[in-house]
Amino acid sequence: MIGQTSLSSLPTLRDYKSVRISSWDRTGNNCDAWWIEPGERRVLAEINEPGCIKHIWMTLGIKQEDMVRRIVLRMYWDDCDEPSVECPIGDFFGMGHGMRKNFVTLPLQMSPQNGKGMNCWWPMPFKKKAIIEVENQGEVGYNHYFYIDHEVYPSVDAVADQAYFHVQWNREAETKGWAFEEKLPRGDAIWKDPRIINASGKDNYVILETEGDGIYCGAHLDIDCFQRNPNDWYGEGDDMIFIDGEEWPPSLHGTGTEDWYHCAYCPSQEYNAPYHGIILYSGTPDWPWKGKNTVYRYHIEDPIRFRKSIRVTIEHGHANKLSNDYSSTAYYYLREPRRGGKPILPVEERLPRPNEPWYTPQKG
Repeated sequence: MIGQTSLSSLPTLRDYKSVRISSWDRTGNNCDAWWIEPGERRVLAEINEPGCIKHIWMTLGIKQEDMVRRIVLRMYWDDCDEPSVECPIGDFFGMGHGMRKNFVTLPLQMSPQNGKGMNCWWPMPFKKKAIIEVENQGEVGYNHYFYIDHEVYPSVDAVADQAYFHVQWNREAETKGWAFEEKLPRGDAIWKDPRIINASGKDNYVILETEGDGIYCGAHLDIDCFQRNPNDWYGEGDDMIFIDGEEWPPSLHGTGTEDWYHCAYCPSQEYNAPYHGIILYSGTPDWPWKGKNTVYRYHIEDPIRFRKSIRVTIEHGHANKLSNDYSSTAYYYLREPRRGGKPILPVEERLPRPNEPWYTPQKG
């Protein structure tokens, strides 16, 4: 299958041509970056034949780190005039909070120096056309270096059975947890409250909601625990994935956020595995769950199939009792290209929350 090359299949002589589109200096000099003006929307690549993008590398010459939330990356496939990918560029490459940081997963990496080398390995097949563009919604210009490595095929038959790559980026800057809003103390006052029972999932944070025939491949979740007591441990929030319009309880129901990203016992260590882990932990001994956290779970060995629709959700604290800042980037494939979620939020609603005085991010 196109885009699923394994080590054992490398010697197979498939019929394709290897092509790269990059920002190299066409004069032969060494000015190999494209300058993107503030407000500019620019096409990086346009491909007009059957193919599959196999790898994307980018690095950005930016003066302020939150530019990775101000720059929007978009991708269009075939005849669809709406973007299947519309995402802040840093979040697309696997890390939220308007920051870059060294980490390794199978499909996405940010590489030294301090996460500035951003890599994506999700396969992106198309039958007629692919367009990749960026829009600088910041107030200053920047240098943009990139490689877009892809295969082109002699006919559409090579990708006839392939689905289209999509991304959905969401953010809820304050999840309105009932326990914090009413300043309920810990202990019996919370656990005896009837709202502690979640038997519907209706108020869960939504990671992905889409219609169509496709495969869900996972997400990273970026949580900023910005308020104090009792808003501490977010990890009791269950994941609930509703497939093809099913009612609660869904076919896929988890046991807690820390279990969703397959760590355990209130983890306070950063850990990167191919499909799961903790990219960013910002707690302190006094406030172990405070500040900015990034966790991920990618369904690559176990992609989740849906035929009509999918709704991927997670509680913000058990029974949605906590008020936190949640954002997420979901990766999935659909049989037909379409818009990847709602139009992206305005830039001022995408920017990361300022760090609280007690918050000191750890070096990575």
